[in-house]
Formats: sequence, structure tokens, C-alpha cells
Amino acid sequence: MAILWHREEKEFHLHNDYLSYIITLLPDDSPALAYIGRPLSPEGRYGRLTLFEDRALSTHQPGLPPSFCLEYVPREYPTYGRGDFRFPALELVSENGMPLVVDLQYRAHRIYNGKPCLDELPATYCESDAEAESLTLVLEDRAHQIEVHLHYTLFAEHPIVARRVSIHNSGSKPFYLKRALSAVLDLDSADWDMLHFPGAWGRERHLVCKLLVPGLQSIGSSRGSSSAQHNPSAIFARPNTSETSGEAIGALLVYSGNFSIDAEVGSHGTTRLGLGINPFGFSWKLKSAETFETPEALFVYTAQGFGDMTHHIHRLLSRRLSRGQWRDRERPILINNWEATYFHFDEHKLLSIAHSAKDLGAELFVLDDGWFGRRNDDTSSLGDWMVNREKLPEGLESLARKITDLGLSFGLWIEPEMVSPDSDLYRKHPDWAIGSPLEKRTLGRNQLVLDMSRSEVVDYLFDTISGILSSAPISYIKWDMNRHITEPVSAGLPPDEQGEFSHRYILGVYRLYRRLTQAFPHILFESCSAGGNRFDAGMLAFAPQAWTSDDSDAIERLKIQWGTSFFYPPSAMGAHVSAVPNHQVGRITPLWTRAFVAFFGAFGYELDPEKLTEAEKAEVREQIAFYKQWRGLFQFGDFYRLEGGRSGDGSGNCVAWMSVSEDRRRAAVLVVQVLAQPNPGFSRLPLRGLDLSFNYQVRVRPAVPVKNEAALRYNEGLRRGDELAYVGLLLGGDGWNGVSRGDFASWLFTLEAY
Repeated sequence: MAILWHREEKEFHLHNDYLSYIITLLPDDSPALAYIGRPLSPEGRYGRLTLFEDRALSTHQPGLPPSFCLEYVPREYPTYGRGDFRFPALELVSENGMPLVVDLQYRAHRIYNGKPCLDELPATYCESDAEAESLTLVLEDRAHQIEVHLHYTLFAEHPIVARRVSIHNSGSKPFYLKRALSAVLDLDSADWDMLHFPGAWGRERHLVCKLLVPGLQSIGSSRGSSSAQHNPSAIFARPNTSETSGEAIGALLVYSGNFSIDAEVGSHGTTRLGLGINPFGFSWKLKSAETFETPEALFVYTAQGFGDMTHHIHRLLSRRLSRGQWRDRERPILINNWEATYFHFDEHKLLSIAHSAKDLGAELFVLDDGWFGRRNDDTSSLGDWMVNREKLPEGLESLARKITDLGLSFGLWIEPEMVSPDSDLYRKHPDWAIGSPLEKRTLGRNQLVLDMSRSEVVDYLFDTISGILSSAPISYIKWDMNRHITEPVSAGLPPDEQGEFSHRYILGVYRLYRRLTQAFPHILFESCSAGGNRFDAGMLAFAPQAWTSDDSDAIERLKIQWGTSFFYPPSAMGAHVSAVPNHQVGRITPLWTRAFVAFFGAFGYELDPEKLTEAEKAEVREQIAFYKQWRGLFQFGDFYRLEGGRSGDGSGNCVAWMSVSEDRRRAAVLVVQVLAQPNPGFSRLPLRGLDLSFNYQVRVRPAVPVKNEAALRYNEGLRRGDELAYVGLLLGGDGWNGVSRGDFASWLFTLEAY
């Protein structure tokens, strides 16, 4: 790993065993991307890869060659107004509203070991300086007294470049940022597919693939959160790229608020990628001597397919973005009372659930919504974080002690960012809610949003929640956020700074998370936002796992967990077994199928164990015992997507994936057949990630066993790694005599090396 500066050629070469990222200085002394791709020799010089030429209607600057037109060169941090008509990275206006046409020219640079920290924003980190090398390019516009620092970090063990930007006002007068992207990547080809992960509540992060076409293509959020509608991630892949081969560039924003990811195909077959804070509604007043920091963007390059990209980003996010005592620890098996009781419970009912859960082998009991204020439905009490004594007459501490005395840990649901109009907090501080007190406010789930941009609100929440966490033996917090932000107006900001609200809101959320996780390092925080409405890398810096979706149906979860897995590791995915008929879609699936799908994540149950039959309780005991033996593999193994249907998005009739331990000695393979078929033929499922020279003992656990079934007859036994990789498992059969396995069948194959 090295970052090289070739002074005579004015060229920077970021180089490791996986990629090269080469920056050159253009004739106007602005930086340009010459190359990103497979590693090139550090001995070479590559400035000639940056092309520019004179074209019809092209423009150029006085004193520079007519062939040098900014519209046709790959710029590292482009501005608008000098002939580049593509979307810019930076857009500024003066304090009187005059657009500023900015020329950012190279002034200096610094190359150093390690990676600097950010004070307010989440970011990846290093535990030793040997893990990464960083470059800071200092650009300036002397006329407007603006200084821009472009920060790059190259990780030694990954084909990943982290980028962010610092914008400094060196002048005496303020100006306004209208757009400040975290990074732009100009590519010299338009031959890319764009893969992204749209959705909605209950069907988050479904993979969509589309060919880039001329013009601007964009995804993003202006909802106040990263959103279930679009995730702050995308992949740009060659059309022939697969899980195992081909070139792709993954783009991920470490941010939880309004964002945009844009791709613009130009008139001559180039592509500009950009990502950062969504410029819609954004404005930031940058006063004299102040600096604005953008969120961190991660670019992941691969020439070996989506699987290789996934493995590198999983390792970085789980090991160098997540923090704290729970980063590397196996996550407990929990039971949550929400779908068992909703708001309608008392201490006796909760203790009955806890007793049953302990008997089944669970390790953590989580008390969900309804334990505070007068909270018997979703119309009141958010903000009044005092125990509901009608439900819990002896208080939270007594309940928690009784549960921990059973041998279970105790967890709690909170939704600190929200306030109910029917609450003591709102009656005392109506101005703490987002929106003008003089105008109509929009409700979502009968609640308003607290203004997290205000320090007094963050301080109040820290003091209040700290009191709760100190009052009882609490080891887990589920932090929910159940609506989007409307009327994005803060009573704490002057009129000319209202455009800062959305970013200041998420900075306030980060401050509260940071303070609480530092004050209570033993607590496992799980982020939740109506399920997957804020499932992003920014949250993972504080909460190492997230509730993946409110939709817990096993078949729907195939598509959700498939799409989520491209960037986010299984250890980050909360995945539970729920009752049937499923509360979201009404589907009835086998209990083992529900467990098999949920195994590949932070595992738990979302049901009333007292309503299970004795046979079902026996199955659950077996599931929990099995998961405890294989938990490290499921949560921290290398994840491989094997079969996702014709469209490759996890929506096929047969879906398969697997996890492999780091030493390759253990693996688990899931195969789900959504709908039963009469008289099916056989097919082969080649496996990946195994050691070809190992002998593996293969065992098969079917969700619905049938006598003498083919999956057992043809697969169980000792198999060599090369056979499993090149030939694969045998699937299908069992159809000629009317096997009554039915729909939603599944099989879990375990492999252990001998």
C-alpha cells in the first residue's frame, strides 16, 4: 500500500494490491481522475490517461489551450460556471444571493499514515496507522477566499477509498453552501448498469438493475432520514458482471439523513457519479473562519464480481465502522413482546412470556412500546419517559430484576426523537417540536418529531434516557423512529439558516447516540426506524445492528435480506421468527423455514411463546440450541449469494445463500423453494468460499422432512471441497409420488471440515 506523489508529472497514485486510484493536475491546476481500476505498476506514469480535446461548442479559459474544455475532462471536485455543464460537486452563493463562480486550484497536499477522525460525523477508522494511508489535497479559490480540502484514505487490505471534503471560509464575509457533495467520480465510459435498492415500508432494499442512459439518473431522500424508499448505496457494474466475475464500483454514503446519489451520462459517453447530502432544500451559512465537513463516502472497486465487493465492504463496516464492546461479540438470541401483546400487557403477562422464553433457550427479553406514560395506543405519551404504573406497578427496575433473576438479559424499546401532542412534554415545550408553532403541523403515526438540531433537546433526552438506563439492569436498547420529517422548520434557527435544519437534525441524533453509547458501553444498541427506514452505514457507527424490516415474513425477507447483503453484513441485520399467519402478509410458512432465513443475522423471536404447541416449542428449543452452536458463523462468516432467480434479485422460486467461516472449516447453506412443483427435475448448486482440498461432512436439515428424500440421499456424507465447488449440491427430485412437502420448503446444509 502506498500513496505516491510524482512531482514532475503532477500525479498522485493511490495503490495497493487490489486497485489503483490515480489523480493528475489539469492545465488549470485543478485535480482530475486519471484512472480507477485494477492495480497498475507504481513505477509507471499515467497522466496521459486524462484526455481533453476541442469539440464543437466547447469553451476554454483565456491563457489555456483551446482543447482544454472542462465539460470533457474527469474532475475530482467540479464546480459550475466555467464550461462544465454537468452537475457540480460544489455550489455557492454570496450573502446577498449572488452565485459564486469558483475556480478551485491545487495549492498543497499532505500524505500521511492512518486516517483522521471526525468530530461530529460517523466515519470508518483505523486501529493502527499501518492499516491505511491518507492524502489531503488543498484547493483554493483566492478571489473568493475559499479553501477546500479533499480527503482520501486508502485501506491496505481492501479495494476501498474513503473520501470526504472540508470547506473553509478564509474570508471576512459569510457565504452559503447550496450543494456540497462528499465525492464525485468521473468515469470514461457509459457502459455501466446501475444497481440500487429501492422499496417502502415492509419491502425495503429490493435490488433493481438498470442500464445507464444519456442524461441524469438519481436516487435519494428528502424525508429527513435515509429512508426505506432509497438506500444511500448503489453499484455501478459492467453489464456482464456477476457474483463471481466482472467489474463493479460500489458507492456507499456513511450518513443517515437526506442524501442523493446521481449518475450523469454525458454527450460523449462519459459518466459522472456523485453522492452526498441532498441539495434539495439544503443551505448552509458558512461564516468567516468556519469549516463545513461533508459525510464520508466509500468507493469499493472490484474486478471479481459482486461477491468480492460484498466481502470487502462487510469486513470494513463490521470491523472498522462499528465500534464498542459489541462490535465483535456474538449477539444474544432475543424475544420481543411486540407482536405477542402490542400495547396490551401487564407485568404478569411479560413475566409469563419471559419464563416461557427462558425455557426455550432465549437469552434476552425485550420490552417494546407501551411501558411508559399513558401509552395504551399510538396516540399519546411519547416524550413522557416515566413508567406506566398501571401496567408495571412495581416499576421498570423491579420487572428488569425479576427477568434477570430468571437468567435472561433485559432490553427496552425507546423512541426518543418523537413527541405526542398528547404528552406532558409537548404541553410544556411545544416549540421543541419541528415546525412553526403558528402553522399547521402534519402528524405521522399520531406523533410529531422533536427538534434534534437544538442542544437543549439533545441535553434533555440524554439526561432523561440516562436516568432510565441507570435505573435498571438494561443490556439492550431498541431505538425506533417511526415517521418521516415534515415542516422542516426549527424555532431555534434564524431565517437565513433554516436550510441547515435537516443536516443539523441528524448531527443532533449522532450526538445523542454518541453520548449514550459512551456513557453506557455495555448496552447493545439496535437502531430501528419503522423497520428499515434508517438502515444505513451512519447508524452502524453507533448501533452495530439494525432492525432490517417490520416485515418478518420469511419469504418476503428473502428479497429484503438479499438486497441488504450487498453492502451490510449479517451481524447488522436483525432477523426474527414471528407467528403465523404472518402479521404483515398473512402467509403461513413452516417454523423451520422462518428460522432458517432468520438464522443469517442477529436472531430472535417476535411471537408469544405461550401460544405455541408443545411440538412447536420442541422445534424452537432445537432451533435455539442449533443457532447457539453456529451463531458465530451466521453473524460473522463470509456471506455468499448463490441463487437468486432469473433476475438475480432474490425473488426466484429457488433462493440460496451461504456463510463460510474465516478459516473455511465450517459453512452453512440455505436453500428455499418458494412454491412446490410437481415432478421436479434435478439441479446442481455449486458452493463458494470453501477450501478445495478439505473434506467436508455434509448434513441436511429439511424444514419439512419427508421419508427418504433426495436432499439427504444425495448430499449427506463426506464430500471434498472441490466437488462441492465445481459440481455442487444436488437439488430437486421427490416429486413423482406426490410428496406433501408443500410450498415454502427449505433446507439448511451444514458443512464441517475433517
